Amino acid sequence: MRVFVAGHRGMVGSAIVRKLSGRADVSELLTRERSNLDLIDQAATESFLVREKPDLVILAAARVGGIYANQTLPAEFIYQNLMIQANVIHGAFVAGVERLLFLGSSCIYPRDAPQPIQEEALMTGPLERTNQPYAVAKIAGITLCESYSRQYGVDYRSVMPTNLYGPHDNFHPEHSHVIPGLIRRFHEAKHAGADRVPIWGSGQPRREFLFVDDVADASLFIADLAPARFREATGPDASHLNIGSGQDISIAELAELIGHVVGFEGQLEFDPSKPDGTPRKLLDVTRIGALGWAPAIDLKDGIKQTYRWFVENAASS
Repeated sequence: MRVFVAGHRGMVGSAIVRKLSGRADVSELLTRERSNLDLIDQAATESFLVREKPDLVILAAARVGGIYANQTLPAEFIYQNLMIQANVIHGAFVAGVERLLFLGSSCIYPRDAPQPIQEEALMTGPLERTNQPYAVAKIAGITLCESYSRQYGVDYRSVMPTNLYGPHDNFHPEHSHVIPGLIRRFHEAKHAGADRVPIWGSGQPRREFLFVDDVADASLFIADLAPARFREATGPDASHLNIGSGQDISIAELAELIGHVVGFEGQLEFDPSKPDGTPRKLLDVTRIGALGWAPAIDLKDGIKQTYRWFVENAASS
């Protein structure tokens, strides 16, 4: 089996590549650097897929970031993600690729969706304003996969991971998600001898997190399911499956945990004038659990592994 992983240098894509590299049924693992294949370029993407004709495409490429990045770069988030998804999914169809797995995001769900969030909650209410452009793009990706599968009989599946973290994450001081952002902030504060760390928001919102190796394992688990079993699992009204841990934590509790792992002993200074985002976001993982998958790495161990990777790669991260 020849597999193309789009976005192999990213956090999720690199974890999927690590998992695939040890599999006997993978005869060739196809990857391309952005400098050699720009997935925003429709002609180049289609030409590559037609030429290589992979047996399976895993679409993990995306423009991602936290609340600050989503607020300041909304045009980039919707345009780049829409283009990447449309080019890869349509290009795969033109190339005759029968199997594709698209990785979305839990931000697709309404801001005030009932908790835990079931797959059927998609498009049942308004989105969280701070990440609406990114969410709209991801909803379009799900719809593309469902539409091509329904019209042409291909097997294009979608999974919706919860908030992810781990090695190869983006630790940018402004454009990162909450866990890598706090790891960097606490690390720098510890080494600077600071007595306090500022944190956006009230600390009250609750979030669910999943270590990146777990989401890679879950993604390949879903990709390997027989078509009939996947359709049975998603049900008649859903086109995707949630991937999560089934447990959440407040941002305040998370910050305390990260501070402890990093070794920062100062005060946490929450700023309620900054946006909190969605009050709570916990995925219902009943369906994937019923299929036999469960995460292997708990939050504390995952943060320890992530911080260790950050320290070892601080210059590049």
